[in-house]
Amino acid sequence: MRRRLLGAALLLVLTGCGVRTVTPAHHHDAEAVPAAATTGRGRTYYIAADEVLWDYAPHDRNDIAGRPWNDDEKVFVQNGPTRIGHVYRKSLYRGYTDATFTNRIAAPTSCPAGVKPCDDTLGMMGPVIRAVVGDTIKVVFKNNTHFPASIHPHGVFYTKNAEGAPYSDGTGGSDKADDAVAPGDTFTYTWKVPDRAGPGPMDGSSVMWMYHSHTDEIADTNAGLIGPMVITARGKADLATATPIDVDREIFSYFTVENENASLYRDKNLAELAGSPNQVSTSDEDGFEESNLMHSINGYVYGNGPVPSMKVGQRVRWYTFTLGTEVDLHTPHWHGNTVTTNGMRSDMIQLLPGMMKRYRVVS
Repeated sequence: MRRRLLGAALLLVLTGCGVRTVTPAHHHDAEAVPAAATTGRGRTYYIAADEVLWDYAPHDRNDIAGRPWNDDEKVFVQNGPTRIGHVYRKSLYRGYTDATFTNRIAAPTSCPAGVKPCDDTLGMMGPVIRAVVGDTIKVVFKNNTHFPASIHPHGVFYTKNAEGAPYSDGTGGSDKADDAVAPGDTFTYTWKVPDRAGPGPMDGSSVMWMYHSHTDEIADTNAGLIGPMVITARGKADLATATPIDVDREIFSYFTVENENASLYRDKNLAELAGSPNQVSTSDEDGFEESNLMHSINGYVYGNGPVPSMKVGQRVRWYTFTLGTEVDLHTPHWHGNTVTTNGMRSDMIQLLPGMMKRYRVVS
């Protein structure tokens, strides 16, 4: 099964990865000193965790090869008896206009030149949270799912009542309310953006961090609760939008093997979306589990997602990130183009589990 799994991964131009095990060091952000994090603006985002039916392959074909599915690919995308196919129920972060959570912000389908920000390729990811070094981020979060959920940020400064991650940290009471927001409830997270959350000496004008649910990290992220956050340096941002002024186009790519076997919705998906008899025999457990490993970019398999477009001469910044295990090692490759990162130019980069990277596309 492992051999077939790895072979299927190679069918993708850029492969994904699975989930990662968090170490205690992941939580040390709460102990950092929020240097110079109170001199900027306050930026408020309204984000809900919504339950949706997500289609990993809306074109129902292999767009990379330009043909219908072959037998190897059908393992992952064909619906049938005890097979879910390529449509799954998931929990996804979605942006809203205000605290009523009645008007969802529609994702753009294209990005006209000069329009910033314009995030037209996020797919299943949550909205981009943007800020400038020195700002304060406030996220009003509503849980519209049937499971407890949270928002845990990387990179920025948070106190114990805004961490979004339950573990034995010696706290209690109001310091734990952020860890697991109950279905139907709303919680407001407040995070500072200190100097260390922004770009380093060789990072350019902005860096990307991720945010994700951490109530049950493995199940939550496999259900789809993850999104990007961009922090721009002082003096290098449009203060109204927090976007870097030296960049014309930003693109985000999240690589993962969504393990639907570990999702919060595994049993519900089997019961409601697979063919009859909606249960898996002991002789087919391995086959069923393999069929639910979705090698995806932004929640799309075999090139079924939107293709990023850019123009010659545009200043393009490409952000990539992943979660994963030790078997998920990725080498995104730009055909016919090069990128620079940390002063180095290449047409291929390495992306290991948990990495967040930014690149300048050289056109």
